[in-house]
Amino acid sequence: MSDSDPPEEADTVREAVDRSRSGAPAAGAVVRDRFSSDEVFQRIVAAADEEITSTSRELFFSGLAAGFAISITVLLYASLYGSTDGHPILSALLYPLGFIYIIIGGYQLYTENTLPPVALTLERLTSIPALLRHWTIVLAGNFAGGAIGAAVLARGGVFSDDAYEAALYLGTHGPETAWWDLFFKAAFAGLIVAGVVWVEYSARETIARLVIVYMAFLAIPMGNLFHVVTSFTEMAFVVFAPAGDLSPVTGFTQFVLPVLLGNTVGGILLVTVVNYYQTSEHRLESARFASSVSRLSPREWLLGRFAGRSYVPLVDTVEETAPDANTYRVLVPIANPRTESRLVNFASTLAAEKESAVVHVVHIVQVPDRFSEYSGAQREQTVAESNRLLDGVRETVESYNVECETSTVVSYRSFEEIFTTAERKHTDLVVMGWEPNGLWDAARAERPLSELTTQLPCDFLVLKDRDLDTSRVLLPTAGGPDSDLSAEVAQLLRSSLGSSITLLHVVDGPDERVAGETFLENWAADRDLEGVTLTVDDSGDVEAAICRAADDHTTLLIGATERGLLSRLVSESLHFDVVNTVDCSVLLAERPNGRSFLQRLFGRR
Repeated sequence: MSDSDPPEEADTVREAVDRSRSGAPAAGAVVRDRFSSDEVFQRIVAAADEEITSTSRELFFSGLAAGFAISITVLLYASLYGSTDGHPILSALLYPLGFIYIIIGGYQLYTENTLPPVALTLERLTSIPALLRHWTIVLAGNFAGGAIGAAVLARGGVFSDDAYEAALYLGTHGPETAWWDLFFKAAFAGLIVAGVVWVEYSARETIARLVIVYMAFLAIPMGNLFHVVTSFTEMAFVVFAPAGDLSPVTGFTQFVLPVLLGNTVGGILLVTVVNYYQTSEHRLESARFASSVSRLSPREWLLGRFAGRSYVPLVDTVEETAPDANTYRVLVPIANPRTESRLVNFASTLAAEKESAVVHVVHIVQVPDRFSEYSGAQREQTVAESNRLLDGVRETVESYNVECETSTVVSYRSFEEIFTTAERKHTDLVVMGWEPNGLWDAARAERPLSELTTQLPCDFLVLKDRDLDTSRVLLPTAGGPDSDLSAEVAQLLRSSLGSSITLLHVVDGPDERVAGETFLENWAADRDLEGVTLTVDDSGDVEAAICRAADDHTTLLIGATERGLLSRLVSESLHFDVVNTVDCSVLLAERPNGRSFLQRLFGRR
């Protein structure tokens, strides 16, 4: 090539030289056709986020389905074992079918779950108690499904005579094996299963995943290894079978227990930890919002929700706040800053009446399933858009001469994040909206909703907004702490907005009217509500009386009952038809009960 050749021509010739005859680059960077260890770890963390935030119902029934699938493996293994006289290869050919159903179908299998949740725990993104809860529920579902399948196989006439005898042998072969032999055989099986999860997340195609799963689980019977759910199902078959002679206690302690421990140790120590430490310090990039990754404190990691948080959301820009008895903190969780301005204005109105108050508006974004499909750029865009919308919210709050804080939380379990944020910010009052089929109604929660809503961290006001107008407020009362909260809100509305307040008390008949009037007068006087309108209804029908009185009012303010109004609202068991039938806005007020022993022990609010 001469010096006179144009640069463009020289580059073209060089490019041609640098290519092989097949057309692939012969030099330079080559596009990888597989994920790096960091990328595999990121995919596992994204999947673990979805698993660890699943409800108990979701986990149990997914585990139940996996248990049913394992009974298919037992059925086919015993059938081939009997028809081939125990041939070590032929009898095992269909053993992996149940596991293929489970992994490709996305069911929850205990051994398959030794990897994803542990990855979150190692990163201190979820607590050890949360991990143990996850395992316990999945294992219970697996055992329940396996037991049902074993009972049908034992009593339903499914097996041929040869297969029946083979199933009896397989179920008694385990208990006859030495305890420590079972443990170490199961440890190798745990290594295989957890390794399958790691490799399966690195596969790009379904066919490759099928081959991986089939070959890996074929190794368990061929290597005379033991899988805990399969072992439990085989043991349960012998227990249920008329010809069986095995005590459930013996079967569990001498067979299932060592296999369970071996699978767990093999899955965690031999694969999960080793694979974790082969990744780099940048392993969480793209799996989480890199700019906002935080971790549980050592105390939270060990004790979970008893010491504070048990899980770190995908995005959590909330900063911990120290307790301050001189500052009244109002938390306003919103799902859409554009449409919940009235809720923010209402909370700011209440806070403005306090001598020193802070309104903390938290934008909680509930992500859909398989959040890992979103790119890092899309995630960062979500946070940036949230911050932009919250700028307008901050201006609204500050117009009331109230200090404002804003933050963003992106999570699978938006409803529980309200409670977690309230505890971390040492909140005095939560003001939140509620609409049928809304965000909070459909959100996941690690804890049962009934437990969440009966152990409130602070006072709660829940607004069902119907063009909120607080000019004429109706407050039905029968006494109690929740009515006290309603009275405090009514007092704030009267002093800040000049609201007209009507107190309503319902008695069982005309002969109780005088006592009802005396009660209402004393109740109002004790709560600095002198001069308000007092109404006593002697119909004895509380809901009908509230509906009649609400026709002349713009806002209905109701306190919770002894069973918890918010708890029944969340669980859709609220039978106050008045909440849904009146035309005015409704405010539901609930005050927390006393703290439990564990809350006092671990210092929770």
